[in-house]
Amino acid sequence: MELNFEHVKGEKKGDVKLYALSTCGWCGKTKELLMELGVDFNYIYVDLLQGEPRQYAIDEVKKYNKNCSFPTLVINGEKAIVGYKENEIKEAFA
Repeated sequence: MELNFEHVKGEKKGDVKLYALSTCGWCGKTKELLMELGVDFNYIYVDLLQGEPRQYAIDEVKKYNKNCSFPTLVINGEKAIVGYKENEIKEAFA
């Protein structure tokens, strides 16, 4: 299944995906930080999805974060940063 991520243009630093909730302040801060850093990334608001796409997105998040909490930032399908960890996010794209 293909999820419809929103794209934010910036400098390519790998495949960067942000799984977020539209109502989550920390998710918003993470998105803002990525934009400040000028990173090219894709994001999706899992809470706005319904049915199969929503379950698929939750299953994707659980691959990297078994607690399925937000924000979950996935870099190159390998590294996951869970929560708003400003220093860790900055280091990942330094």
